[in-house]
Amino acid sequence: MTDGMTTGMSNEAGKAKGGGEITVVHLMRHGEVHNPEGVLYGRKPGYHLSELGLRMADRVAEHLAGRDITHVVASPLERAQETAHPIAKAHGLDLATDERLIEAENVFEGKTFGVGDGALKKPANWKYLTNPFRPSWGEPYVEQVVRMMGALGAARDAARGHEAVCVSHQLPIWIVRSFAERRRLWHDPRKRQCTLASLTTFTFRGDKIVSVGYSEPARDLVPAHLLAGAKPVKGGAKAFGA
Repeated sequence: MTDGMTTGMSNEAGKAKGGGEITVVHLMRHGEVHNPEGVLYGRKPGYHLSELGLRMADRVAEHLAGRDITHVVASPLERAQETAHPIAKAHGLDLATDERLIEAENVFEGKTFGVGDGALKKPANWKYLTNPFRPSWGEPYVEQVVRMMGALGAARDAARGHEAVCVSHQLPIWIVRSFAERRRLWHDPRKRQCTLASLTTFTFRGDKIVSVGYSEPARDLVPAHLLAGAKPVKGGAKAFGA
C-alpha cells in the first residue's frame, strides 16, 4: 500500500489486467467549518462550512471533474453534505447519505478542548482520559472500523468498475486507513495525515483493497496550522471536532 502527498489517484477503475474488476473509492474529509468559538462540535447539528470551506469543496469538485465517478455519498452532518454537493452536481448525480460515515462520538462534544483553557482543565473530565487505546473518551476505534468498512463496501458496490466519493470526518477516515494499512489504531492526533478537503483513496480489485493513497487537492487553501503534522497554536481548538 502507498502513502504520501502525491499518491492515491494513479489507479483507474474498470477491468484490471489478470482479471478482477477495479473500483476506486475516494474517502474525503469535509472542508473548513465556521466555528469561531472553537467548539468541539462532533455530531452536533448546525455547523456549516465557512466561506473558505465552500471554496475547498468547489476546488475538489473541479479536481475530480474528469474522473469516472458514478456514486457520491456523505455523512448526514451539514458540513459533509455541503462538501459533497458540488461533486455530485458536477457529475449529474443525486447525493446519497450514509449514517456510517458520521463523525466519531465524543464525550467532550459541545465544549472547548484544550489543556489549560478548556474541558481538560476540569478534574471531573479526567476520568474520560484513562484509556487512550480504546479510547475512553468516545466511540471505540474498533467500532469506527466496522462502520467505516461497511460504508466503504457499500460505496464500492454502488460504483462497481467505476469510482465513488464518500465525504466523512477526520478521525473515522484516519482510523479506517490505519486498519487497511495494518497500523495500530491508537495514535497521536497531531500526526494524522488527513487535512481538510483531502482524499484518502482506496482501490479495490473485486472486494479486496489493493492500495491506499492520499492527496490534497485544496492544500493551498488550508491554513498552515491545520495541515498534517503542524505544531498546535493558541486557539487551535478550532481544528477539533472535524
